[in-house]
Amino acid sequence: MPDDSFTAQEREHLAPFFTNLDRNIFSLKLPQEVAGALFSRYSRSAKDLRRVFLEEFLGEMAALQAPSAPEDTDALKKARAFYDRVLVGYGDDSVAQLGGAHIACEGISNVAANLIEDARIGLSPLEKSTRYVRFDKKDSDGEYLYYKEPRIMASKHRLQYMKTMNLLFQTYARQMDPMIAFIARRIPITEMSFKHPQTGETLTYADVERNAELKKWAQTAYRGTIRAHACDLLRGYLPASTKTNVGLFGTGQAFEYLLTKFYSHPLKEMGQLAKEMHGELNTMIPSFVKRARANGYLAETYQGTRDFAQEGTAGLNAAPAEAVTLVDYDADAEEKVLSAILYPHTRHPLSRLRAEIKSWDPEKRSRLLDEYLDRRKHRRDKPGRALEQVYYTFDLLGNLGMYRDLHRHRILSQERQDFSTAHGYDAPNELAEIGFKEDFDRCMTQSAELYDRIHADLPREAQYGVPFAYRVRWYMKMNLRELIHIAELRTMPQGHPDYRSMVQEICRKVEAVHPTLLRYAKFIDRKEYHLGRLQSEMRTEYKKSIQTPHSPSGS
Repeated sequence: MPDDSFTAQEREHLAPFFTNLDRNIFSLKLPQEVAGALFSRYSRSAKDLRRVFLEEFLGEMAALQAPSAPEDTDALKKARAFYDRVLVGYGDDSVAQLGGAHIACEGISNVAANLIEDARIGLSPLEKSTRYVRFDKKDSDGEYLYYKEPRIMASKHRLQYMKTMNLLFQTYARQMDPMIAFIARRIPITEMSFKHPQTGETLTYADVERNAELKKWAQTAYRGTIRAHACDLLRGYLPASTKTNVGLFGTGQAFEYLLTKFYSHPLKEMGQLAKEMHGELNTMIPSFVKRARANGYLAETYQGTRDFAQEGTAGLNAAPAEAVTLVDYDADAEEKVLSAILYPHTRHPLSRLRAEIKSWDPEKRSRLLDEYLDRRKHRRDKPGRALEQVYYTFDLLGNLGMYRDLHRHRILSQERQDFSTAHGYDAPNELAEIGFKEDFDRCMTQSAELYDRIHADLPREAQYGVPFAYRVRWYMKMNLRELIHIAELRTMPQGHPDYRSMVQEICRKVEAVHPTLLRYAKFIDRKEYHLGRLQSEMRTEYKKSIQTPHSPSGS
């Protein structure tokens, strides 16, 4: 949300680096490396991006020349004239990939954030984390931060919508501190083990206590981990209307298409967001977004297929609720992978290689797979492109909070259904243990009742009232290379337990059909953890200390 507390001096400091200081949507006039670091820090802060910059980055900019308004320079005029001539006169879209911009979207709903993050090519978004930031803050009017969807607010559902949203946030806020205390009692620091951030040695807390600096790192990491774990357990209360911040970098071409999609979208928030983003991008890369406007093809195709789906599937019975379904896969996966490994090293066509490999015995196949994949030392040793020959399609059913995490993988094909309360909700076991389950169930029931009422009149807008605990259905189609990346990344100890469990199940499904191939996904973590994030937080605290001039370890 805009920070209206800037002093006159602060505004003077900020003005050269941002396109405006008063609105939710603004662009950055910063070196791209600085902007990237700022967005990364911003994703873990509850503060306005400009406030983060003022407090944590402005001093670092002293060595750099503050950017001046470039509109009057001859070079910029010539560049824009060139882009106008090529883009408008010749329609060479690839030219729009040569420039880009950073833009921040603050105070938008999670519905809008997911639509931004649907973009897979040319855009790199980073969203405010529900794991590191508490969402119990209120605005200057004393209201919780949720989006008041215009059509709902103009309907008979207005009062019930606001009542239910306030109930969700009030319950989340009331339970946060007791949940933090409960986790600390349940998993005390004295029972934790720690890896030394420098040597990797496993230490007990008694070992850590003997070293003042290690003890400080451990305690800070523990507190942060406990707080994040509490946020994990309670984020199910947060509705899709929850306001969030998204920072993104994109090429001109990607922004043009994003704006066109949003101008053509049926939700009013998206049209308004497109208008505001377009205005800000016009100050940074006007030539690249000049053609962005509502597109009848997109709007009519969406509505036509939606109407057909409602009519054409009206008689279908309720679908099974299995969390992970392997819908299809390549039966000849090994031949496809092995032939692709050989291909760049021969002069034979792919079809001839596949035919040859069919006659190979298992030992010969394994030898080639070992040559190609067995030297991996850690997950950042990426398998080669031969694994892109094999595809899997999964139909998935998981809570909205989990979906938001897995949705970030953009180098694959995925599509979701509307957020709804149709598939039930997930409730962490800890809610019952602490005595919060009754409150949780009551909130979910009221949310479902609200959803049903709004859906009868405003089916698309009803999504805004769906809490993160409710399940959403989506599919993911990925090749084996992408699957190994996701499996090894999303099963790391610091991952959220919900999506770790889902990804582990995806791996089990693939192992059942292709055990030899998945054997080379060597860094899948199949364990369960109480506070899996603790070790990474300890390493983070150590890195902070050695980068801080006043730290004893950095002197």
